[in-house]
Amino acid sequence: MLILLAFIIVFHITSAALLFISTIDNAWWVGDNFSTDVWRMCVTNTSTCTAITDQFNDYQSIQAVQATMVLSTIFCCVAFLVFILQLFRLKQGERFVLTSIIQLLSCLCVMIAASIYTDRHEELHKSNEYNMEVSQGQYGYSFVLAWIAFAFTLISGVMYLVLRKRK
Repeated sequence: MLILLAFIIVFHITSAALLFISTIDNAWWVGDNFSTDVWRMCVTNTSTCTAITDQFNDYQSIQAVQATMVLSTIFCCVAFLVFILQLFRLKQGERFVLTSIIQLLSCLCVMIAASIYTDRHEELHKSNEYNMEVSQGQYGYSFVLAWIAFAFTLISGVMYLVLRKRK
């Protein structure tokens, strides 16, 4: 049982780390000499970064991605704290339902963020405010990590739903 508990904790911490990296790191859309995410666009050669503001096309979509990624990360961290609390407070045989619900909310938020970015990426990168042509890029590793975090949080949420507290 102790090995299973350690696996679940490591899996949850990995999910949180993936969410933090994909939310913070500047690699959702990359090209030969630029990288952009939901917060800023950076030119690789000069290391000049431009914040993405309301002057960019489809800024509302970017704000939705920002908000849901931050919410997803917060939900994942709260789910871990709730799991630790429930680990000591639940009676034997009860399920970690509250932890599962919070983790599945995290899963839903990251899915919404990655889906919005997938759907709107062409419009997002056509703004005249970019100081270079960014529409010729490709998805970066932070975007891929967001989808992997979706799978991890989904699996984690289901694991908590199935898991019962044992001795």
